[in-house]
Amino acid sequence: MKKVLVLNGPNLNLLGKREPNVYGNFSLSDISLRLESVAPGLGVELEFFQSNHEGALIDELHACMSLVAGAIFNPGAYSHTSIALRDAIAAVGYPVIELHISNIFAREPFRQHSLLAGVCKGSISGFGLLSYELALRAIADLVK
Repeated sequence: MKKVLVLNGPNLNLLGKREPNVYGNFSLSDISLRLESVAPGLGVELEFFQSNHEGALIDELHACMSLVAGAIFNPGAYSHTSIALRDAIAAVGYPVIELHISNIFAREPFRQHSLLAGVCKGSISGFGLLSYELALRAIADLVK
C-alpha cells in the first residue's frame, strides 16, 4: 500500500477555534478521522504532520522522500510567502497537491497568489473539509 503524507502548516492546529466563519468548525482530528476512513478504499496509508514552523515542514518533506509516494499539503499562510517551501517541494521528487480550506482567490489580495502552486501537481481550495478528501483522492490516483 502506498503511503501519503498529510502535511499541515501554521495555525491549522487551531482549526475549529480560529475564525470558524472562514475555516469551519472542524478540527485537525476531524480531518484525520475523515481521511483515515477514506484512505483504505483508495489503497493508501497516511502519515500526518503539522507544524507552525517553516523549517519543520521542510524537514518533514525531506524526511519523507524515501517513505511516501506523494503528499497533500495545506501550507496555510506560507503559500503566499515561502520560497524555501517552494524549493523543498521542487526538490523532493514526489507529487504534492496544495490545498486550502477557504477559497484563497476570493480573499484578501495578498492571499490570492501562491508561491507553491507552480511546483505542486495541482491545487484545491474553497471546499472546507472536503478540500482534504478531494486532495487525497487526487494524490491516490496519481500514485497508483
